Amino acid sequence: MCGGRGTRLESPHEKPRHPIDGVPMIDRVLAGLERSRIETTYAAVSPNAPETRARLTDDGVPTLETAGDGYVADLMALLDRPEITPPILTVAADVPLLDGPVVDRILAVYGDSDASLTVCVPVRLKERLGVSVEARLEPDDYLAPTGVNVVGDTDTTMTHVSYDTRLAVNVNRLEDARIAAAHVQRTEGR
Repeated sequence: MCGGRGTRLESPHEKPRHPIDGVPMIDRVLAGLERSRIETTYAAVSPNAPETRARLTDDGVPTLETAGDGYVADLMALLDRPEITPPILTVAADVPLLDGPVVDRILAVYGDSDASLTVCVPVRLKERLGVSVEARLEPDDYLAPTGVNVVGDTDTTMTHVSYDTRLAVNVNRLEDARIAAAHVQRTEGR
């Protein structure tokens, strides 16, 4: 999902193309997905991010156009397309620390379920890291969605709580981007 406006980020770049330690977030997310057991990747783009769409198209990433009306509205529109059949993993472009083993663990938790899976982290983890808390999972105010979910083909929803910092860092503000870059530098030994 890479069609958001990114107004809270206040970046001179489109949100998916905002660099984390010199690499656009969308490139980091795609690299994480490539290192996982995910077989097919589509990028959901919108009129809000034309440079992102052009870059992905040039790189040969299949894109699906959405209206850019928001994550939920765009996802619902995607699910109406014949080429998209549940279960599908959805990932927001603002989770730049995502990597293959994290994705594979989520897929293992999901297993052979027909339900949908919402992946959350404790709000306290986000607060401890110093990243913004833009949403909370109702009615459990102590959980925050990560931007990574599995959409199943029933109305049943499961919640998985992760304590992995790589899922806790959604880049919605410049401070979030700074924290993500510092994490990348620490983990790469710089």
